[in-house]
Amino acid sequence: MTALPRIAVIIGSVREGRIGDGVGRWVAGRLAGEPLEPMLIDLDGHTFPSTMTHHPDVEGFAETIGSADGVIVVTPEYNHSFPGPLKTAIDAVGPQWRAKPVGFVSYGGMAGGLRAVEALRPVFAELHTVTIRETVSLHNPWGPLADDSTEYPDFAAEKALHVLTTQLLWWAEALREARAKTPYPA
Repeated sequence: MTALPRIAVIIGSVREGRIGDGVGRWVAGRLAGEPLEPMLIDLDGHTFPSTMTHHPDVEGFAETIGSADGVIVVTPEYNHSFPGPLKTAIDAVGPQWRAKPVGFVSYGGMAGGLRAVEALRPVFAELHTVTIRETVSLHNPWGPLADDSTEYPDFAAEKALHVLTTQLLWWAEALREARAKTPYPA
């Protein structure tokens, strides 16, 4: 029997007063009902120094990404892009990203974080990942996810997350089989 796919959920915001942790908990809560093993990674509290060698946070992050079969990045939109600490974390890991699917859950004002996702796609293309076309975009989610709630009362968002997860799992299993058969030629 094949092990359940391991899906890492990265909370990309570390700002004080953020709601990224609420969005991340909502995503992880929804994944709990899917045939997968979720791994929640909150970048808040991690240190990614400019010299990336032999640092416990870098090594732990690299190990988690390396063991994951797919990744969902939870990101806000800051100034038409994604947070700097998220970029630092992404860049701290190299070969562990290769031949893995990456999906996005974004949030923000009227644009719902979509400009952050569009800025992330070429970054992940350079790392040899497959980004999932379907994206979950939460517009003005400040109230429902600002407290410790894991509920987001938006049927369209729930449906979008289900579609994203279904596609991510398809790619995760296909790429896991491909990596097991033939090492990725990077």
